[in-house]
Amino acid sequence: MTTSKLAARISLLSSVVFTFGFLVFTLLTYPGSWYASLLAFIVALVFSLPVLIAMLIFLPVIKRIWDSYNNKIYILILLCAICAFMYGIAAFLFESMGTLMEHHWSVQTFQFALGTFAVLFTTSLITLFLSRKQLEDYFEYSKPVLINNKQTKMDTQNNEELPYQTQTSRSNRILIKGAITAALIGIMMIPTIFIRDLVRERQSRNEDVVKEVDSRWAMAQTLTGPYIFLPYKTTFTDAAGKPQISHNHLLIIPENKNVSGNIIPLIRERSIYRVLLYHAVVTDQGNFVFNLPKEITADQVEWNDAQICFGISDFKGIEEKIVIRFNGKDNELAPGLPVGEKDEKGLSAPIALTAANIGKPLNYQMNIKIRGSEMLHFVPLGGNSRYALSSNWRNPSFDGSNLPSNHTISKTGFSADWNFNKANLPFGTVMNDFKFDPASLAFGVTMIEPADQYAKTNRSIKYAILIIGLTFSLFFIIELMQRKPIHPVQYVLIGLALVIFYSLLLAISEFLEFDFAYLIAAVGTILLIGLYAKAHFRRWRSAGTFTGVLTLLYGFIFVLIRLEDTALLVGSIALFIILALTMYASKKVNWYGSTEIPAIQ
Repeated sequence: MTTSKLAARISLLSSVVFTFGFLVFTLLTYPGSWYASLLAFIVALVFSLPVLIAMLIFLPVIKRIWDSYNNKIYILILLCAICAFMYGIAAFLFESMGTLMEHHWSVQTFQFALGTFAVLFTTSLITLFLSRKQLEDYFEYSKPVLINNKQTKMDTQNNEELPYQTQTSRSNRILIKGAITAALIGIMMIPTIFIRDLVRERQSRNEDVVKEVDSRWAMAQTLTGPYIFLPYKTTFTDAAGKPQISHNHLLIIPENKNVSGNIIPLIRERSIYRVLLYHAVVTDQGNFVFNLPKEITADQVEWNDAQICFGISDFKGIEEKIVIRFNGKDNELAPGLPVGEKDEKGLSAPIALTAANIGKPLNYQMNIKIRGSEMLHFVPLGGNSRYALSSNWRNPSFDGSNLPSNHTISKTGFSADWNFNKANLPFGTVMNDFKFDPASLAFGVTMIEPADQYAKTNRSIKYAILIIGLTFSLFFIIELMQRKPIHPVQYVLIGLALVIFYSLLLAISEFLEFDFAYLIAAVGTILLIGLYAKAHFRRWRSAGTFTGVLTLLYGFIFVLIRLEDTALLVGSIALFIILALTMYASKKVNWYGSTEIPAIQ
């Protein structure tokens, strides 16, 4: 078997394997497009030319430098991993070509690159497996001859007299095995990306269920008002010299306003999901004191069309009719706003107002019983106003345009106060045809879960590289110390066990509290890997070492998930300690495979 024949076989066979995989994928997803595999084969042949060149260059080098057949195969696998990695980088650059100058890359771009690497590396491994006889022929591999126990014992006793080349060969094997282990750590990070996508999918499903329940119950509520709509007319002369009448209006907001409310949270369950809703009882009282602008006289005002208005974002949340007692009279609010306010959602009622009310205090009071979901906001329409909210919910988020002046949060709930005066607001108590944006002024509270199971699972996945990397490193060090080689397939099985932990965590946390789900998933994973270590190393001490280390790691990750402000500080210090312990443990490893490091001649 010559170099050119072997290189051509690897290049052609890898194209065939890739095309076959593409055909199977096409038949499973788009059966009518099976003919696209013909084009895929041509594309694979073209793009396999760099692999052909790399094989022509490096196959003779591998054959000449490394003496052991296993070492040659390990180096060849490493070469295939490097080639697949280069294709992954090319795929990343191609996918992010439009955003490369902006240095803004999406998660999908990294997924595409890692997927390309995984597919091509898997293809190369299958190709090498199918070409094992040709590789044995090319590397002149001869199967070992069985020898008796006496000869084996003599060879073992004379092991110290082995030439330096044998020690160098062992050192090379350690280096190659370390490189393959590092590559496997990177490969095992690929499934965590798919699990992260699964978390997003489940979280999106949860959000859809929440929106569905909210739409049937009531959405987040924003309350505006009350305020008085007071129309007036003016006359002017048009371009033709004819008199015309223009209709405008004034918006009058309270001079003094006092709002108090109590929010009663309600948890509804839909299938395996929890939806946070609430009832609210709000009392609003105060008074109006207004004067007409200088350019408007009392004769211009259409007093009979005066209305009092109140804005609410979702009518479904009104649990009882809303009656406002204005100037000693009860007025029931009905859906709809005056024509000039048609872009706003709300209720209104006609009120008795005359010129004699100018400059006099007009008291009002209203009680509101509403329901909504998660958020309750107010628009501060009042010259001097105070808002007070309380609830037995322990996790509030005060948001919007203003934070509370005072607030307390305890195990029994929260209370908060907001205070405004005329100097705080960008308008006066009498606004001439003024359109305000409620969203820019609204403030209030959002009742939240500080970190639900999906957010916590996502945070735990971010530390997957730490768990997988340290576990593989520990296996690698104990393997060298006990001289019990671990096959790369075994590393893959261990890595899959570590990855499935996150799938278990996600699935169990949808039924139990996150802390219990984490405990169950962690205990199962630790026991599985600990027993596997016992089966391989045949020592309970080794199994206990793995069990203890994994217990500390999963406990450490759990603490980091629970922390918020100090997570970075604690995590950095702990990682430094872990690195120091790893360096201390690795000092006993004989990296050169002999009692002394050979001197350089």
